[in-house]
Amino acid sequence: MTQNRLPISVCLVAGNEAHRIARTLESVKGWTAEIILAIDDKVMDGTDRIAEAHGARVFSQPWRGHAVHRNFASAQATQPWLLAIDADEVVSDQLREEIISAFQGHSRRAPPAAYSFPRLSFFYGRWIRHGDWYPDRKVRIWRRDCGRWEGNPHEKLLVQGRTERLQGDLLHYSMESLEHQIQKTFASADYFVSQCQTRGRKVSFADLAFRPGWSFFRSYFLRRGFLDAWQGYVIAWMTAFYTFVRYFKAFEAQSGKPKSPQ
Repeated sequence: MTQNRLPISVCLVAGNEAHRIARTLESVKGWTAEIILAIDDKVMDGTDRIAEAHGARVFSQPWRGHAVHRNFASAQATQPWLLAIDADEVVSDQLREEIISAFQGHSRRAPPAAYSFPRLSFFYGRWIRHGDWYPDRKVRIWRRDCGRWEGNPHEKLLVQGRTERLQGDLLHYSMESLEHQIQKTFASADYFVSQCQTRGRKVSFADLAFRPGWSFFRSYFLRRGFLDAWQGYVIAWMTAFYTFVRYFKAFEAQSGKPKSPQ
């Protein structure tokens, strides 16, 4: 391992991300021991070549879900600690320094099994610091023998042991366009439908009538989304829209498809 680098394997999972992955790689290069990039076998835009130019080791396999691919990336790592990051995320300077400081303290006290930190999202020219989008705390650093990813598409790291909280932000450049966000909304709604079916959860008209409005009220007023200017207002409405879509799709699935007129 290069001297002064932390014993961390950075594990990235990506598709066609050539337009933005360099920024992510630059944020973890130089202070971590290695970078692992796991791509699916349909990547054709040069994402792998950009990663290799930044010193990453690149591995490919057919896409079988977020958790499977994250575990695949983790399996290629050689270091005792893992840091999971996506191609639309950047480790801020503050978070980097906080991670370095935490690891320097391992010689003085027993380290935790994992670390969590807030994720700060960028939306139409503004960092969103209120509403449902922040602090959006994520567990992304863990001892490799203490965690494993499960779930699809909303994968979650299951950790055995204590998680310590860091305060530096992971920067998130998620929304490329409204169309992209709507696509993600419908994909997430389909997952909610499957969860309802698996658990025998029934959706009522009351869910459709009240949950979207409550989502807006919670995001915009209770969680102070109004402090994020017009962007906070839009996000609150997007949250309400997502809530309506997922409950209506579940309602539609349990009710059966409407019959076409004769």
